[in-house]
Amino acid sequence: MDFRMQMIVVAVIGWWLVPVIPGHAAGEANLSRGKQVYEKYCLACHGPQGRGDGATQFDPPVADLTSSEVLMKPDSRLLRSIHDGRTNTVMDAWKTTLSDEAIRDVLAYILTFPR
Repeated sequence: MDFRMQMIVVAVIGWWLVPVIPGHAAGEANLSRGKQVYEKYCLACHGPQGRGDGATQFDPPVADLTSSEVLMKPDSRLLRSIHDGRTNTVMDAWKTTLSDEAIRDVLAYILTFPR
């Protein structure tokens, strides 16, 4: 691989690792507000414990937020998924509905779910 291609690869990887939404560390999140946001916007699809067993079902099914596949992703990628949505899924972008702080709070709350 030539130097130019190496730089492109580094740039692309770096883009995925840099948080899209700057701000508080996970420890500074408001879990109470995160729970309220989750119950209002996420519970119907993802279920009470985030396992994808909410009252509203889809094909393909929504993500199990407690799965190792989801939990192995860096927080920055999970924040981006909430913020921008997921292509070819029913996961909408929440950037026009939720503030960046609320998105951080709901992610912090989701990360408290039992595994």
